[in-house]
Amino acid sequence: VKDELDIDLQKQIMAAFDSNTKLLEHLVNALFTGTLSTNYSDPSGPSDAEVEAVGSICAFLHVMFSTLPLDVTMTALAYRTDIVPALWNFIKRCHENQRWPYFSKYISPLPVDAPGWLLPVSVFCPIYKYMLKIVDNEEFYEQEKPLSLKDLKALVLILKQALWQLLWIIPSHTSPSQKALPNPLGLKKMSIDSLKSQARIGLSELLTQQLQDWNSRLPFTAESDFYSQEATSENFVSQAILGNTRASEIIKLAPFLAPFTIRVKIFTSQLANSKQSTASHSALTRHRFKIRRSRLLEDAFDQLSLLSEEDLKGPIRVSFVNEHGVEEAGIDGGGIFKDFMENITRAAFDVQYGLFKETVDHVLYPNPGSGLVHEQHLQYFQFLGSLLGKAMYEGILVDLPFATFFLSKLKEKSNFLNDLPSLDPELYRHLLFLKHYKGDLSDLELYFVIVNNEYGEQNEEELLPGGREMRVTNQNVITFIHLVANHRLNYQIRGQGRHFLRGFQKLIPKEWIDMFNEHEIQLLISGSLESLDIDDLRLNTNYSGGYHPDHEIIDMLWEVLKSFSSDNQKKFLKFVTGCSRGPLLGFEYLDPKFCIQRAGVPGLEEHGDRLPTSATCMNLLKLPPYRTKEQLQTKLLYAINSEAGFDLS
Repeated sequence: VKDELDIDLQKQIMAAFDSNTKLLEHLVNALFTGTLSTNYSDPSGPSDAEVEAVGSICAFLHVMFSTLPLDVTMTALAYRTDIVPALWNFIKRCHENQRWPYFSKYISPLPVDAPGWLLPVSVFCPIYKYMLKIVDNEEFYEQEKPLSLKDLKALVLILKQALWQLLWIIPSHTSPSQKALPNPLGLKKMSIDSLKSQARIGLSELLTQQLQDWNSRLPFTAESDFYSQEATSENFVSQAILGNTRASEIIKLAPFLAPFTIRVKIFTSQLANSKQSTASHSALTRHRFKIRRSRLLEDAFDQLSLLSEEDLKGPIRVSFVNEHGVEEAGIDGGGIFKDFMENITRAAFDVQYGLFKETVDHVLYPNPGSGLVHEQHLQYFQFLGSLLGKAMYEGILVDLPFATFFLSKLKEKSNFLNDLPSLDPELYRHLLFLKHYKGDLSDLELYFVIVNNEYGEQNEEELLPGGREMRVTNQNVITFIHLVANHRLNYQIRGQGRHFLRGFQKLIPKEWIDMFNEHEIQLLISGSLESLDIDDLRLNTNYSGGYHPDHEIIDMLWEVLKSFSSDNQKKFLKFVTGCSRGPLLGFEYLDPKFCIQRAGVPGLEEHGDRLPTSATCMNLLKLPPYRTKEQLQTKLLYAINSEAGFDLS
């Protein structure tokens, strides 16, 4: 047995695989034949022959991953072999029997206590992750291919435990005192550290970028199944907040192991530390801008775009100029800036302005044709990115529902076929038709081109160099589908997304936002989806103008709010704060605190006929002293269901 292959022979093998992926398919399938099953028919542990087959296949593929082009290799393995169900069957049986084999023939140096799952898992994860990029909703949820939903739940638990073991329990480097198992054949073996590294990456990416995303769309398991119990302890949380600890490193590498609320606390702590570190700079430089209400977006763009990263993190004070050119009265202690943020985000992200479009699900994404509408569209996207970053930095919730495939840009992440239904359901159906077509696809005379249509302007674009001459066939249709989805979801909005991200990251670094998936980022932007907790709001409310916690009018108000439907409770919250959702960690974190102020002159009962009003910039409700609970309920319902009650003064 030679330590390594002859260089010329190695080049010939690589060339053979590179030019003919069927050779790779046949070799992998041949190793399976008569040895490994894709069905869970035998609950006992794997035989010696099965262990030998898995070891051979996984050791071979581990080398292939770093040698051949990944797209070619993964496409062949994911769609032309049964390696995913076969390896899962092997992993599942080993786990259930609590008996993992030693692959000592293939790994060096192998400590006695090295986990037996390391080699198969490091190969299974990247292949299955790649397969899930092109799996459609019907296959995943209805046909339950390639794994059943029941198996997916078990898979999440197994992979989570394996990842926690790699990150927390197993040391990253082999200790000199650890004895390696004997190597009687003298084979050249793989490094265990390279396997650990590949396993860590594969486990984290499969769990975070695919399985957790699928579970967010339509749950197949409890959200808590992704959490590690050890990551919920107070000690772990305090260490993660402290930074430069193993706990903080785990939050960077595998944030989903900790519950969402814990990650929000860490995020809040990071914001507080950032504000404290820039406090001295902020004390010396206070920026005050005059904004015309008639040219809100343009004035804000012209002035705020000039601010540096440090300046953006500091206090920004705004005064409004009315239609007569007169500066409106009032000192901005933070409330007017909150009002400004609510108004400018509403205007800038309005589809009528042309920078953003709306999907069929009524969520926002960058307009691919924004350059046809605004000459400075990319500069505006960078400005809007900094606006959204500033809102999150200051804890200002804004009612902006973004498309998931756009929020992934904040994580510098690509989108795939299963993200397409939200953007273009018709194109998605056409691609599925091609994917499941039983005949000869070359008869359809499709080529690797796509037609863009923006504002009546059509142009044809090649998906690959020479795409106009490249016909879609049964062999390359998966690549075609992947390229079309990539074009619509990633390529078309690459410039807008890149500039938006540049502005956003001036305030919110990538490592902070990487703690959350896209659905959680939406919660950070717009607040909790949970029903309004009236008791929590009451515990965190201030009073003025003669009202106090035990005032009879106040008691009536809380009773009325509790009797409201969930929809009317959200309308009330939007009426008084400008956002229909509450802070993620409760109303203790609402800034400024919600306040109820008595409206009118005390002692004058005629004020009881007035409507309640609000000042959203101060989270303030101005409530007249109504005579009865019924009157209060009628007036409040009228106010929250119309614009009559808004008072931005």
